[in-house]
Amino acid sequence: MKKILLSCLLGLPVLGYAQSFQVNLQGQKQTAMGGAGTGLALDEAAVFFNPGAVSFLKKNGVQAGISPLYLKTAFRENGSNVTEYNKDKIATPIMGYAVFGSPENRLRFGLGIYTPFGGAMHWKEDWTGRYSVISLDLQAIYIQPTISLKITDHIGIGGGLVYSLGKVDLKKALPYTLNDGRQSTAELKGNSKDFGWNAGIYVETVSGVSIGVTHRSQVTATVKNGDANFDVPDAIRSRVPTKFGAKLPLPATTTLGLGYSPSEKTTLAFDVNWVHWSKYKELGFDYNNNFVSPPSPRNYHDAAALRFGIQNQTTNRLALRAGIGYAFTPVGEGYVTPEVPDANRLLLSAGIGFKASEKFHIDFSFLYENVEKRKETNIETQLAGEFKTLAYIPGISFSYKF
Repeated sequence: MKKILLSCLLGLPVLGYAQSFQVNLQGQKQTAMGGAGTGLALDEAAVFFNPGAVSFLKKNGVQAGISPLYLKTAFRENGSNVTEYNKDKIATPIMGYAVFGSPENRLRFGLGIYTPFGGAMHWKEDWTGRYSVISLDLQAIYIQPTISLKITDHIGIGGGLVYSLGKVDLKKALPYTLNDGRQSTAELKGNSKDFGWNAGIYVETVSGVSIGVTHRSQVTATVKNGDANFDVPDAIRSRVPTKFGAKLPLPATTTLGLGYSPSEKTTLAFDVNWVHWSKYKELGFDYNNNFVSPPSPRNYHDAAALRFGIQNQTTNRLALRAGIGYAFTPVGEGYVTPEVPDANRLLLSAGIGFKASEKFHIDFSFLYENVEKRKETNIETQLAGEFKTLAYIPGISFSYKF
């Protein structure tokens, strides 16, 4: 019985982020342009996309936005003709920025609050993969004070300290039946508080091309004294842990971005992201109650994303935007799980910006993600079948210039 319990604990993927949960929704203008923006000084969201470009913004301002994220995942077990779907659940990544300091000076300051990792995946209590996961809610909110310096009229550098606040709530079924006929379950809840950094350089060339290079550091999410809640038969209750700890690297990201304006009204952007997922080799837990479990292998590999966007200032008040992108999965063969049913994905986006007045602006975006079908057998749980996921993500932000 202890071996059964051990195998169940090994399957609990605390903070199991992957491309599916790396949220690239940090600015509505940039989201509408395929997520590209590192090589541009577009707006206050430069605090995230490139701190070096903040000193090139023509105005100060504050901005707040939200992007409700809706995932629809289908799963069909090998040999079955029944397709199961996740429950409707919306995650709500937030973003907020402020830029201040005289635009005539070389030194500017900024503050960003954004959600680079997060998600929500909920399945029915009796679905086929319930022993892997029933529900997962996770979120990492970054708070980033920023400083940006225009060292010449054409070169800016910047950086900021990141303070990360994370939380996770995961539930799965266990292969035991309670006296009242219900299925046994395990639920893990925990929080993390960690540090990282974000730095970038922004260059305007004589050819009219602007170049941005940024690096956002790894943040090691560390859960201490998390709650492990097991609803199990009385016969084994004394054997299960009540507390847990875990560490997981939220990967560093290096980005090269280019910007170009072929006309006064049109702006093009192209970004290449390189996400350092190879740091995620295994997932280990520390439990109380003298319970010891070996680490679980993950063996992720680094992954890239390509993003292209266009903005057209159609009128003085109206801007139209569109974008396309392609992201490669870091999850190798045999490691796909139902809370991270990841695969390569196509990104399509569009949006509009409306200048209600010289000071008050509204921006809308919509992002569609088509995650490729993936037929896998997980090497640990042996859950075998085909996953298919679509994501629909509208967004809105309000900004005030001063």
